[in-house]
Amino acid sequence: MTQEAARTPEFVQSLERGLAVIRAFDADHPQLTLSEVARATGLTRAAARRFLLTLVELGYVRTDGRLFALRPRILDLGYAYLSGLTLPEVAQPHLEELVAQVRESSSVSVLDGGDVVYVARVPTKRIMTVGISVGTRFPAYATSMGRVLLAAQPSDWLDDYLASTVLRPLTRRTVTEPAKLRAVLRRIAGQGYAIVDQELEEGLRSLAAPIHGADGTVVAAVNVSAHASRGSSEVIRKELLPPLLAAAGRIEEDLRGGATRAAGRSGRSLSG
Repeated sequence: MTQEAARTPEFVQSLERGLAVIRAFDADHPQLTLSEVARATGLTRAAARRFLLTLVELGYVRTDGRLFALRPRILDLGYAYLSGLTLPEVAQPHLEELVAQVRESSSVSVLDGGDVVYVARVPTKRIMTVGISVGTRFPAYATSMGRVLLAAQPSDWLDDYLASTVLRPLTRRTVTEPAKLRAVLRRIAGQGYAIVDQELEEGLRSLAAPIHGADGTVVAAVNVSAHASRGSSEVIRKELLPPLLAAAGRIEEDLRGGATRAAGRSGRSLSG
């Protein structure tokens, strides 16, 4: 009896096809064209297009008009499981090592629309009035991790973001002028890190660096947050930037190792 014949009357084939579209993306294929998705899933181009555009509208997939890629919101479909296999698990021990070294809180986040979403965190003493945990969101423009992630986006995407986002003053220091924010992001892209001085919350300074995936693109950001009483922005940069960059490098090395191991397993399964 074939698997198709064994399916119950309650089986929803459209759900199966939608999940097949999601599974078409992996570490080796983070971005796919419509034709590639159709070929990988066995769907017609028309069917693949409908599923992809539905996922785009629901916020699980993004597109530049030609290429499609999964968005961080896909974690909602199985975060507890995925977090044990991907970036959070890889990052956690390095965050713990960094926090032990600098004695300040550290987190990793990804960009989801106009927000940063925390996917891993090791706190020390509480320095914010708002509690932070995995899943916490903040507007990207006012955070160091958000700015690192915004600075890595294509210019067209950034144009749309700046045109559609209301830059609210979260403190009296928050950058709220699109042109000024664009200049800040340009500087961040050039220097490879971001420092935010009390723009998200008074008394909080934060330093962030990018985390690059196996293909070289920025997939996440890692930060260190410190109370302003620790010293000026320049003091915090001098003290915390070297260990932060070292931690980001170790996370990247482990991500590359994971991608290599996954590729090896895939190759063995294909040849077996």
